[in-house]
Amino acid sequence: MSGRDLFCQPRRIRRGAALTLVFAGVLVTGAATGSFPEPDATARRAAVGPPAPRATRHEDVQKAAAEAMADGKSPMEAAERAVSRSGDRWGAVYTEGEYQEFQEALDGRYTGVGLWAGRTRDGRIEVTGVRSGSPAAEAGIRRGDRLRSVDGTEVDGRPVTEVVSLLRGDADDAAAGTTVTLGLQRGTRAWSEKLRRASLSTDSVTERRLAGGVSVIKIAAFTKGSGDAVRAVLRQAPADAGIVLDLRGNSGGLVTEAVETASAFLDGGLVATYDVDGAPRSLHADPGGDTSRPLVVLVDGGTMSAAEMLTGALQDRGRAVVIGSRTFGKGSIQMPTTLPGGSVAELTVGHYRTPSGHSVDGRGITPDLDVGQAEGQTGGQAAVQRAETVLSGLGDAD
Repeated sequence: MSGRDLFCQPRRIRRGAALTLVFAGVLVTGAATGSFPEPDATARRAAVGPPAPRATRHEDVQKAAAEAMADGKSPMEAAERAVSRSGDRWGAVYTEGEYQEFQEALDGRYTGVGLWAGRTRDGRIEVTGVRSGSPAAEAGIRRGDRLRSVDGTEVDGRPVTEVVSLLRGDADDAAAGTTVTLGLQRGTRAWSEKLRRASLSTDSVTERRLAGGVSVIKIAAFTKGSGDAVRAVLRQAPADAGIVLDLRGNSGGLVTEAVETASAFLDGGLVATYDVDGAPRSLHADPGGDTSRPLVVLVDGGTMSAAEMLTGALQDRGRAVVIGSRTFGKGSIQMPTTLPGGSVAELTVGHYRTPSGHSVDGRGITPDLDVGQAEGQTGGQAAVQRAETVLSGLGDAD
């Protein structure tokens, strides 16, 4: 189990109110999120009909917030109660600051100290990685160091997400420049380190080369520029070697970046269909993608939303062999609405389907080859080794 003090979902998501590192309304409100370019630039990407009316539930939530504000009560608490009553499993209400944090994460920015954190089997928290040039790196913190406390709060036995929240200062909406004191241990040496949080950029796309020349492209989340980053890796990859697209643990992000990634592997055509309050729409890849190189997609139970959309498109279109375990099953679309007082409510307005018409929500995507839930989720080498075997067979077939 591991985590990083970046690209963390807003606190209300982590408390279980929602898990919307997903479409996040970007299909509907591109102007707000910067997800969709102007309409004339997306003629091939999205067949968008007239603007759909906001769902009645949005009006109910807005009304509840307005009435609470008029009575001198908390509009946000009233909105949360209204969302809960609506039965919308993905509905959520965010403070203005939380929603801004969400948007910054999708833009590939976050506030933190640059640490990856993981929990060992005995419950200890260890540093599993340090971002180059980050406050943690400049302080000399290394991979393998034990993290004992954050601002005096002992972290042993705590969930990694909770530790990450402490590192980021979520409880206080901590901004870049605020300080955090870490209790650390390396061997027998124990010490405290005071760090100043900074505004950092994410590395949502990384690549590693296997011995046989196969490129493993890991997409942690679909942040701004992810699609271009995948194309850049493809340009540098050996022409005669296969590609492993690792989407394990990818909880979603910007749909346009998922479509851009699909365009890197497809020669145009349908990526997904979806509806917004009953109005049908569709997403298409750009022509000219690499359709000849063997491709395997790795997924697990943490593969969600836009990552599931991409997986479904590549699988249905016969472009990739999918390996791993059944994906999460998040195929709904949320639309954000600004409420009185500045908070933001997101409620479900529709669902998307893969090119063959498969509905993902609540079902997920079944891989072509199941390597087992445990193997897929731990990120072990079993799935990668299976991918290499499959790629060698695909190459021989070509």
